[in-house]
Amino acid sequence: MYKRIVLKLSGEVLAGPRGFGLDAGKIAEITGEIVDVHALGVEIGIVVGGGNIFRGVADQAKEMDRVSADNMGMLSTVINAIAMQDAIERRGVQCRVMSAVFMNQVAEPYIRRRAERHLEKGRVVIFAAGIGNPFFSSDTAASLRAMEIKADVLLKATKVEGVYNADPVLVKDAVKYDEITYMEILRQGLKVMDLTAVSLCKDNNMPMIVFNMNRPGNIRRVVMGEKVGSLVTA
Repeated sequence: MYKRIVLKLSGEVLAGPRGFGLDAGKIAEITGEIVDVHALGVEIGIVVGGGNIFRGVADQAKEMDRVSADNMGMLSTVINAIAMQDAIERRGVQCRVMSAVFMNQVAEPYIRRRAERHLEKGRVVIFAAGIGNPFFSSDTAASLRAMEIKADVLLKATKVEGVYNADPVLVKDAVKYDEITYMEILRQGLKVMDLTAVSLCKDNNMPMIVFNMNRPGNIRRVVMGEKVGSLVTA
């Protein structure tokens, strides 16, 4: 169904049940699914958050200067990206970490044409350090990278089944949308992604599928065209 995808993972997903740090078992589980999808011939870019280590807008950062806090958050995504790279390569698939913040000893600098070349050669590419600037979330980075590398779809992995009209964790009778537009998300103020990311996707006609990462095999199901999660379109 999709030849080239960008998968957005939150840092919390990598933390497993503990909610912080890195959980080796969870990373192995996620990378196993990624390698499985890669074997189908899909070109995969990944954007990973850093909330399991440090988040610029979290309570622990509220006394800090926002720029300093966001810089720490960007560096946290690099730690997660290197952990993912190691787990993927141990499964026999070549993987490159490309950072928006220059740190040549541990990651390649992000260059769009080089990223596309890596994908064409069958390598998984992990985009780290957001877009390299404070005040922008990893959701915005995922939207931007998806458009830059001309991905067919942006896949947003979450803890729930898709997009709801209210938080399904707090509201038992929340209604799930099978399909919804970006304009409706903006109009209803739904907390799917930050507004900058939603606007970017809307303005550039980037389809997005929001799905539950905790159900094994969901990435493969989405790529194969099964009705999983919620489809968001312009």
